[in-house]
Amino acid sequence: MTGKPMRKLIALGLITLLAGCATVDGIGRDISGAARGVQSWF
Repeated sequence: MTGKPMRKLIALGLITLLAGCATVDGIGRDISGAARGVQSWF
């Protein structure tokens, strides 16, 4: 029965991928916010 461990591995991979995307999106927003703040100084 190699199906169950493989399903767990795929599920874990998908969760990790989604969490990574959310983190990258958050970082992108932070950088955009900082850039707007610096732009407003000038």
